Amino acid sequence: MNKRMAELGLCSRREADDWIAQGWVKVNGEVAPMGLQVLPTDRIEVERVAQGFQEQKVTILMHKPMGYVSGQAEDGHTPAVALINPRTHWREDPSRMRFSPPQLRGLAPCGRLDIDSVGLLVLTQDGRVARQLIGEDSDVEKEYLVRVQYGDVALNVQDAFPADQLARLCHGLALDGQPLKPARVDWQNPEQLRFVLKEGKKRQIRRMCELVGLKVVGLKRIRIGRITLGNLPVGQWRYLGAHEKF
Repeated sequence: MNKRMAELGLCSRREADDWIAQGWVKVNGEVAPMGLQVLPTDRIEVERVAQGFQEQKVTILMHKPMGYVSGQAEDGHTPAVALINPRTHWREDPSRMRFSPPQLRGLAPCGRLDIDSVGLLVLTQDGRVARQLIGEDSDVEKEYLVRVQYGDVALNVQDAFPADQLARLCHGLALDGQPLKPARVDWQNPEQLRFVLKEGKKRQIRRMCELVGLKVVGLKRIRIGRITLGNLPVGQWRYLGAHEKF
């Protein structure tokens, strides 16, 4: 039951279990018990009270600075969620929402952004958003600007870097014994590449570059799906607006 509700985009599997336990879910007009097996033809209805709880959940867009980890605190490093407070809320946020401490409960990052990388980080309380961005079947693009060196070459790297190796970055590399999905990689200027990926393995871009002899000296995520970093200042955050979709 919970799997089917997640597949329909109604909620996350955890939320589904909570709603079923509260008696907020009906199947074919009957209140659903926990563990119910359903068929694709079964009609699933959710009480409005559950939808109301869901609408109160926030999704936050942050311009993560260097030196912060995207997830749980580790090795003495501060998690990015520690930056979310009224003082760091972007003054030009078009959303009318106001910050309140309950918005931090269950707020989790949707995808990695390494401690030495900067740019767009999404944190959400909404299981639907998390599934869309990091679920097994996620197909959402992530776009990065990546400054690189090639051996001792730090200027005009584009001229020194072989075209066949650029083609390998687009398709043909493997990490952890698994082939990578095709990517779009092209030069933005002589020292900077643009990567567009549909997956997010640990330190993926840095490891991809190492495989073709490049060293990453700067990495910034500028887009996730249809949401761009835009003018959001470093270290500040804003709400995902009701009209915005990934």
